[in-house]
Amino acid sequence: MDDLLYDVPGSSGIVNCPLLLIQVTRLLCGGFTVAIRFNHTMCDGPGFIQFLTAVSEIACGVCVPSIRPIWKRELLSARNPPQVSCEHHIYQELPDSKGTPLLDDMVQAQSSFFFGPEDIAVLRSQVPPHLRKCSRFEIISACLWRCRTMALSLNPNDEVRLACIVNSRTILNPPLPVGFYGNAFGFPVARSTAGKLCQNPLGYALELVKKAKADGTEEFMRSTADLLVEKGRLQYVVERTYIISDVTRLGFTDIDFGWGKPVFSGPTGAMPLEASIFVPLQNKKGENGIVATINLPTPFMVKLFREIEEMIKEPSSRNLSSIRSSL
Repeated sequence: MDDLLYDVPGSSGIVNCPLLLIQVTRLLCGGFTVAIRFNHTMCDGPGFIQFLTAVSEIACGVCVPSIRPIWKRELLSARNPPQVSCEHHIYQELPDSKGTPLLDDMVQAQSSFFFGPEDIAVLRSQVPPHLRKCSRFEIISACLWRCRTMALSLNPNDEVRLACIVNSRTILNPPLPVGFYGNAFGFPVARSTAGKLCQNPLGYALELVKKAKADGTEEFMRSTADLLVEKGRLQYVVERTYIISDVTRLGFTDIDFGWGKPVFSGPTGAMPLEASIFVPLQNKKGENGIVATINLPTPFMVKLFREIEEMIKEPSSRNLSSIRSSL
């Protein structure tokens, strides 16, 4: 990746750093890569796609982008007076645990897991009928959260969390105007003890994920803004927290600079230990699925592979009652 996006000295911070770095690399096959690094304080995923769409339209000869950028950050200002009405677990510290491994001190490995239609169908077959109409994001998130927790062999009594990223653009009333490109997301959180998450069937994790998503309401977003005014710029708590960002529907695969749509488009490079990103991908069979990137120390990654493989086996090839927790 260093060859495809040069790490310009002095560009890795927030203040007094470039807002944007773009590198185009021509390949021997005739194709090319467009690698971009942007300062996340300026925009979120939908805002970034808006920018890329504007660039692609101008590259194809359009004089004015179809969607003009809108600043209006004041639309997300806190209420006066602030009214913190919701729990915001992403900012709440967890108690120390003697059973939590120090992951940052270990050699890291990054892997990607492809979930195709058959894999998702197998996962859905493992949950009660009333949950089988869940989204792909929900079922894959529940699977990975459960498998990741198993692989880490945490203390069964420790609280573990999964944070969903919710886009507030259409949640707010009135909605944010088309063209708003700033950060407009929140982090509703699913919580469980590690023991309950690993020992219960997949449906248990799925219900927690669905509830967390449902918690991402307008009031939740307004309460978040109020909290940040009252408490200052709080840091996310990442200990025993798994954060998932779904970019499968942002429109990366529709960006066309004049030479056709991309073979692959999405975030890449080293991922934080606590985060995964879901990216759309078509495999060699022509199946459309989702790739989830995960970063873990090597010993735990081996366990994670084993847990995921067990989860996506056809029911006829495994005994569901034999799924064991690693705790």
